[in-house]
Amino acid sequence: MDAAAGSSLSLSPSSRPLRVVLCPWLAFGHMLPYLELAERLASRGHRVSYVSTPRNLARLPPLGRRAPGGGAVDLVPLALPRVEGLPDGAESTNDVPGNRLEPLWEAFDGLAAPFAEFLAAACTSPGTRPDWVLADTFHHWAPAAAREHGVPCAVLMPTAAFIAALACGARDHAELAAASIYEHPIAVCRGGEPPAGMPRYEWDRNAPLLSGQGGASGMSMGRRLSLTLERCTIAAMRSCPEWELGAFPLAAALLGKPLVPLGLLPPSPDGGRAAGTHRDDATARWLDAQPPKSVVYVALGSEVPLRVELVHELAHGLEIAGTRFLWALRKPRGAADADVLPAGFQERTGGRGLVTMGWVPQIAILAHDAVGAFLTHCGRNSLTEGLLYGHPLIMLPIFGDQGPNARLMAGRKVGLLVARNEDDGSFDRHGIESAVRAVMVEEDTRRVFVASALKMQEIVADKELQERYVDEFVQQLRCYITDGNSSTAAET
Repeated sequence: MDAAAGSSLSLSPSSRPLRVVLCPWLAFGHMLPYLELAERLASRGHRVSYVSTPRNLARLPPLGRRAPGGGAVDLVPLALPRVEGLPDGAESTNDVPGNRLEPLWEAFDGLAAPFAEFLAAACTSPGTRPDWVLADTFHHWAPAAAREHGVPCAVLMPTAAFIAALACGARDHAELAAASIYEHPIAVCRGGEPPAGMPRYEWDRNAPLLSGQGGASGMSMGRRLSLTLERCTIAAMRSCPEWELGAFPLAAALLGKPLVPLGLLPPSPDGGRAAGTHRDDATARWLDAQPPKSVVYVALGSEVPLRVELVHELAHGLEIAGTRFLWALRKPRGAADADVLPAGFQERTGGRGLVTMGWVPQIAILAHDAVGAFLTHCGRNSLTEGLLYGHPLIMLPIFGDQGPNARLMAGRKVGLLVARNEDDGSFDRHGIESAVRAVMVEEDTRRVFVASALKMQEIVADKELQERYVDEFVQQLRCYITDGNSSTAAET
């Protein structure tokens, strides 16, 4: 879609380096890929102010070397306000139980004032004045501050599959295309029935967060998203049509704003995210002793751990499937170490399985020749990383955009969804066993999944394609910049 369509903004052919402010949401699943974007912009000579809280910035992997031509990533710390109920030191979703995020939302909204002060100070001088603000999904206050200073703002949107899934009241593509999320902010989530293809449990978990009253913070996630979108000039998405096929143009129609693909932003081969950086890690050494393509890597993210009884079902399923496995297990909150796994599980599987409850170097693991499949929750980062190395998937989505992402991958025959209870999302050991064996053991099905995963790898690992999307994004940003970056640049 032409980013200048329907806009009254002046065009500028300027090729000078851009100054960009980038504000990721307080979750590492957002901070890390947008740090990749920041470094890619800096490598092209642009200057990026990467805004987050002090502890989050301290936990980021090392930045790459300073880019030529004045390009750089400047880390900008904004103190997170302390609010009642937020644990000391908690500054990201990784620090707070998934069912107790309200204090973090409240503190997040308190960043509006320090952000406005930072932006006002940056706009006082032509040498520091930003050309753009790139605001993540929920930063409704960032584009409001940008508009005050005549700085255009782009919203960084979630996956196209998830945007399409938000239109829960519609039942066909024509109706979806007419139900602009921008014109009718998240009202498309009304109604009590999930859309075709969405399980009841997924709808029941997501709909209240998107369309509810927002709890103590006073604003639902859906309302935050729609306000941010409404106040922005364009939308950008960490995706591309090659990855999401029909979902991408459908999302563009739903948003009612020009939608620009960023590409997939796969991990850089440098810095703390390098595949070979952690070759001395214990998990990597264990993998070194395993035959090629023999291990299922199991990782379901760190922010929404499974209940103990479901951890036990997953363990039993891995045991009876009989394959080798490496399991990066996030301990359920409140569970004693002795209760996390079934009694005797590690003794029975010790010859072919390894369970670790600490941090693991996921990129190094996925890059290892011993890994033959990835049992994943289908978060966008994990999907990108797994398919960067061509691994077929065993899919167990838990929350948010993971369900739509998993169905998208299942449709492309990249892997298999674990069978779930339609009402509550639970699963049993037999569903785990069946999915693991279909992807890892049974030759007829594995052949299909591996071939499809390798086709997706061609997209993710195509450096020229992914870098071209970043270049095209920069050109779209230039289209909206006046020579003086005047106040008209933020109007839509």
